[in-house]
Amino acid sequence: MASKRRTDARPAKGANGATSPESSAQDEKTLHHQLLRSMLLQRRFEERCAEAYAIGRIGGFCHLYIGQEAVSTGTLSLLRPDDYVITTYRDHGQALARGIPSRAVMAELFGRIDGCARGKGGSMHMFDKATNFLGGHGIVGGHIPIATGVGFAIKYRGGDQVIVCFFGEAAVNNGAFHEALNMAALWKLPVLFVIENNRYGMGTSVERASAINDIYERAASYDMPRGQVDGQDVFAVRAAMKEAIDRARTEQIPTLLEVRTYRFMGHSMSDAVHSTYRTKAELDEYLKRDPIALLRLQMEEAGTLTQEELEAMDAAVKAEVQDAWDFAEQSPEPPVEALFEDVLVDTTSDSIHAGRV
Repeated sequence: MASKRRTDARPAKGANGATSPESSAQDEKTLHHQLLRSMLLQRRFEERCAEAYAIGRIGGFCHLYIGQEAVSTGTLSLLRPDDYVITTYRDHGQALARGIPSRAVMAELFGRIDGCARGKGGSMHMFDKATNFLGGHGIVGGHIPIATGVGFAIKYRGGDQVIVCFFGEAAVNNGAFHEALNMAALWKLPVLFVIENNRYGMGTSVERASAINDIYERAASYDMPRGQVDGQDVFAVRAAMKEAIDRARTEQIPTLLEVRTYRFMGHSMSDAVHSTYRTKAELDEYLKRDPIALLRLQMEEAGTLTQEELEAMDAAVKAEVQDAWDFAEQSPEPPVEALFEDVLVDTTSDSIHAGRV
């Protein structure tokens, strides 16, 4: 299912309906710049998160997304605003790619009231109702049935939205994974299940944990469309995701995609980058396929990026991240009484129909 297409930018139409070469080239350049900026923002943001964690600005657990940016950007750049996203505890990059403001994400990491979850969720539990970003979940695989439930709600209400569910390769060994996929296939629900296979569940390699190496083939048990994608190539990700999203939206058929990627940092900030369960030589080999460096090369070959444009974009991204840091530091901590807020939600039918939920 993975595609080798380098771009899926749609050609623009002229006044007479014909394709304009100039407009087509500009559309391609605009798309490429949007993808690169999204990935650069995630990278620079996560680099500053590592710094903030080291000096105590961020507490608790913190899982960085560095190395996997093509997955979030390639997938979420295809969604509509009314679609849904649900994910794991490695959620900062996906929150940014979905469009949650960097200020709100950083404030959440700092535990401040202006965070997207009002400072209560922290690193592992990003949430934002405005973008239909349903978390950030700390329990491995625990959110996969929730995704199936959202898919059922979409179908029950007669909508044409989709929900994208991200999880790691280690989560597929949970029973909830199989139950959720079976139900989604049986009831034909608009769910895109995305395995971010970064090769390690904490410190356990996929070869030591899975009886089969091609994890996407597990969907064969449920006669579900499935495929494997190069997760370091944002265009390959977009091509595969577009097919799956279109299928979910128009036919309400779920898909399981295994995206082969790699995290360049440890499992969390308390984990060594290498020398415990993986070697420096292995890490160095994967660093040769940095998704941002790969996209930059593709753009240079396509003539859609100059060195000056790259430097200006990187400077603007760094300024945005610094602004997010400054905003988070100035945001107050939640008051003690906030502990008793947002605990219960009235989900009665009257409240739902009145638009209060």
